[in-house]
Amino acid sequence: MLPNIPEFFYSYFGVLKTGAIVVPLNTSSTPYELTYLLNNSDSKILITQESQVKKYQDIKDKLFSCHQVISIDSLNQNEELLTGTDGEDSPSAKIDPEDPAVIIYTAGLTGKSMGAVLTHHNLCSQLDMIQPVFRRMPDDIGLSLIPLFHSFGATVNMLNVIQAGCSTVMMDRLTMDGLFSAIEREKITYIAAVPRLYLGMIFYEKASKYNLSSLKLCVTGGSAMPPDFIPVFEQKFGVRILEGYGLTEASPACSFNRLECVAKPGSIGTSLTGVNIKIVDEHGCELPRNEIGELIVKGNNVMKGYYKNEAATAAVIKDGWLHTGDLGKMDEENYIFLTGLKKRMIITNGFNVYPREVEMVINMHPAIQVSQVLGKKDLMRGEVVKAHIVLKKGHSAEEKEIMRYCKTYLSPYKVPREIEFVKEISDSADIESDGSN
Repeated sequence: MLPNIPEFFYSYFGVLKTGAIVVPLNTSSTPYELTYLLNNSDSKILITQESQVKKYQDIKDKLFSCHQVISIDSLNQNEELLTGTDGEDSPSAKIDPEDPAVIIYTAGLTGKSMGAVLTHHNLCSQLDMIQPVFRRMPDDIGLSLIPLFHSFGATVNMLNVIQAGCSTVMMDRLTMDGLFSAIEREKITYIAAVPRLYLGMIFYEKASKYNLSSLKLCVTGGSAMPPDFIPVFEQKFGVRILEGYGLTEASPACSFNRLECVAKPGSIGTSLTGVNIKIVDEHGCELPRNEIGELIVKGNNVMKGYYKNEAATAAVIKDGWLHTGDLGKMDEENYIFLTGLKKRMIITNGFNVYPREVEMVINMHPAIQVSQVLGKKDLMRGEVVKAHIVLKKGHSAEEKEIMRYCKTYLSPYKVPREIEFVKEISDSADIESDGSN
């Protein structure tokens, strides 16, 4: 549970070297969320910062297997944690390509997160798929902005960096001035981030005073970049922006636009080499071109399954095909266009939020009878979380009170940004947004 600091790299690869499994955790996880994540993953050790240790202390009596916490702040003073009690480096374990490497938790339809198990083979295959698209060279310098605990961040800003032998500049706290200053000062050649960052760059009034001539490529993913803004960005900054698509269960990238090809507005590009993508109907039969159906994916990047959840795994992986729950169409030139979501989900700033998880927390409040959580369109974030709430008879509550309550249990990106008190909730109001990715 670390932010974008060098110790994330060291811990990640150190754990893998021993043959153990990495479980990257969101640094904004609340004690309530952390209890579930540590117990469900059967984690043994929590590696974090001193400022986060209190979360562990508050829940340690509820933990089944995680009985040790390591604060990276104190590692220099604790030599035996680095080298072992005998002062020698720990030996590397013999690792099979099909051994689990990471378990990344992703939002679940039932309200509980599920751990996607990615093997060493999954991750290495993914890197071989994306390197020909990004074309990173040893003299490239990237900017690591997406959290490394996010599957997209880990793949494009850590694993691909190691594979290409290039450099990355790590930023944990983002301001527009800090971003532009870093690009100019460090001579950044590429950025991989979520759409909100690029929209922020477009609207930043002082952008013209910075020298961004070093920038060669920008990559966007996690949620959809508004198509009208892609040419605006490219014209303003003189750099190509490539949009792609993926999901945690696929390590995560599945398709991308290419430097050598003309991008089609609104398209997530074509499938990566080694990935098969089909558009199918509800019976799993492939549809003709330009007809809308569910995207299904097959390739060596597809996860082993959900940790300790065979039923959920069987529901999404059928005959080797990962059923994404995303709706879209494919044209005659194999370009894919997303049109909506088959599953009930909100994508805010690149993070998936399943409404059921938020509803379960809201409904725990003593004044609330029932709630309904939905996505509301937002230019910068794609969507924001909104809640319709029905109060119990004789009870009252204010919007700020409900938000404070949610913050106790939920990471900030899951907390509703807008609350509307209603007299009843109808099924027809299930999803406010059109669900477009």
